[in-house]
Amino acid sequence: MTDASTLIASNFHALLIGIDCYLPNKLSGIAPPKTLQGCVRDINHVEAFLKNALKIPESQILKLTASNAKGSKEPTEPQEQLPTYENIVAKFNELIEKAQPQDRVYIHYSGHGGRATTIYPHIKGENGVDETLVPTDIGNLEGRYVRDIELAFILRKMVDKGLVVTVVLDSCHSGGATRKIGDESGIRGAQMGIIDTIPRPTDSLVAPAEQLIETWKTLTEGNNNTRNIISSGWLPEPKGYTLFAACRDDESAYERIFEGNEKNGALTYWLLDSLKKLRTEVSAKVIHDRILAKIHSVEERQTPMLQGDIERSFFGSNFAVSQLTVPVMQVDGAKNWVQLHAGQVHGLSKGSEFAIYSLGTADLTEVEKRLALVKITQLGAVNSWATITQLLGESSIEDIEDGAPALLLYPSVKLVRKVRLLLPEATDKPPAVDQEVALQAIESSMPESKGWVELVSGDEVADYLVSVNAAGEYEILTQTGTPIANLRPTLKATDPNAAVNLVKRLVHLSKYHSTLDLENQDSASPLKGKIKVELCALPEDYEPGDKEELLPFNTPGNIPTLDVDRFAVLRIRNESFQTLNIAVLAIQPDWSIKKGYPSGAAFQPLDKGGEIKWRIKTSLPAGYEEGADILKVFATVDGTSFDWLELPVLDKPIAGKDAKKATTNLGKFLAAFFASDGAPPRKNVNSAAHASEEWTTEQVKLIVKRGASHL
Repeated sequence: MTDASTLIASNFHALLIGIDCYLPNKLSGIAPPKTLQGCVRDINHVEAFLKNALKIPESQILKLTASNAKGSKEPTEPQEQLPTYENIVAKFNELIEKAQPQDRVYIHYSGHGGRATTIYPHIKGENGVDETLVPTDIGNLEGRYVRDIELAFILRKMVDKGLVVTVVLDSCHSGGATRKIGDESGIRGAQMGIIDTIPRPTDSLVAPAEQLIETWKTLTEGNNNTRNIISSGWLPEPKGYTLFAACRDDESAYERIFEGNEKNGALTYWLLDSLKKLRTEVSAKVIHDRILAKIHSVEERQTPMLQGDIERSFFGSNFAVSQLTVPVMQVDGAKNWVQLHAGQVHGLSKGSEFAIYSLGTADLTEVEKRLALVKITQLGAVNSWATITQLLGESSIEDIEDGAPALLLYPSVKLVRKVRLLLPEATDKPPAVDQEVALQAIESSMPESKGWVELVSGDEVADYLVSVNAAGEYEILTQTGTPIANLRPTLKATDPNAAVNLVKRLVHLSKYHSTLDLENQDSASPLKGKIKVELCALPEDYEPGDKEELLPFNTPGNIPTLDVDRFAVLRIRNESFQTLNIAVLAIQPDWSIKKGYPSGAAFQPLDKGGEIKWRIKTSLPAGYEEGADILKVFATVDGTSFDWLELPVLDKPIAGKDAKKATTNLGKFLAAFFASDGAPPRKNVNSAAHASEEWTTEQVKLIVKRGASHL
């Protein structure tokens, strides 16, 4: 039988670049990049893993390194093996030429990252900056950086050829452009916070300038944030490939001593450690969750980033089954608790309960792989401490590892909605069904909600009213008795599964409205009012590629109404004192919620004083004449994912309980959720006050109406 490593080796190609030694500087006005100690070791360890674990032949591994030689300022490798600009571009071209469609391509760079004045000012602006990989000979008078525009073109060329690409960049942007940190010796940034303004050659060996510019424009269309293209700051939205970056663009990538007295890059060390432990069949997201937990346990100023095809198996072309979980960040056995990457900003409260699974578990319906049950006792904004309430089976606390997945079992009371069953007033016309029996079926089906919705007790105020109309159809109404519109398909009370499906629909509405209502209520929060959100119009004849002339909406109450297929721009400004991480949820009239911005990443860092302009195009679901879209903007100090707040369109059939058959992220989550046992959540809902200092949210509303005027 052919094993997995043989299958990978048969069509696998790698390019490995490691730079410890930077050639002596021949330029004035800028200091040479500092010597590093762990980059070549990173590459050698990656090469050993590829050869030994995956059985990749040496002929399929391209390698460029610059090693330190004791007593010399010159690297030990011959000229043809050095990672100069010319050699790096040549190896990329060789890789593209050798690899065939559907082959797997792995690129790993360990070395300095840098920033330089752009050589493309007409697309990045006169004060624009190019993010760069720093070749070993950058101190030469003719030295050139590998610029982001060139790297984007190379990757686009690989994707267009049908290659399955994974990129790892274990470097940073000059060690963080917004601040300096005491000891800079272990930071992989060429010049701490400095932009290289020295005139450099403007010709490229990658492609003619016209082709580079055209590709960049295509990849960044509609994104005016030209420096921070995506949340790692390196490249435009990854389309068709997976990108691991060592840190956010305002942070530093560190190399540290992990074993003995040898330094390694933190990203590379924990990547290899995770691959050895989890193997390559798990998704890139699972790998990233563990790396994030391991690095943050010792260095919170470095946040490894993952973008692109995050659910694709590492090194592979298969997409893993998506399960909406949060990773365990730390384990404190002495206090009997764990830290979870989840918190107040996700709508959680003290008392929320999670199940922790074995590291690498993909199918969360395998309840036998649960290690422990935990309950949040110290709520944070995006990270919370949870006490272990029960160890399951033969598990011990030592079995819980950093990066292990944790699944929300029961929502906090903050998410729970109350339901009242309402008999309609008697009429002369007999109803189509026995309405009392139909409502009793709802009551009997309430356990299906697993605590997300509950029947009222006595005179409690209800969030939803449920009734049966004269036609024998279930109706869900607001508190005031108004039927909620656009709940499709109609649920006939006589249908065998109607009551169960109605309860699931109530769960859907509960999650939808809880996300809509999610606000930071702390008036003393330093972030309150610091994110300015504005929806702007574009000219009626606007087409993508035109210059964006932003216009105010002339509508009462500033709730604009637009026809379908019109363009508008959501402008987001950061008026706080620090970099914040931005994500936008699109809350839509078909009862769906999806992350609208950024695409291909969990969040987008926005510098203080910075601005994001996100272009949107209006639409309506089939059969709708009018609907309201709400764009909810989240800003957090510590980056976090909002994927688990997403909901599918309510009109679609409700997913069954078999997670393997679910087709949407929410369906997979709900399938695993409904398979869980347990009681409704407890009612202890007091949240930690300090968490409110770390997040805020704003939202705008847009009415889409067929035939409406543009402004």
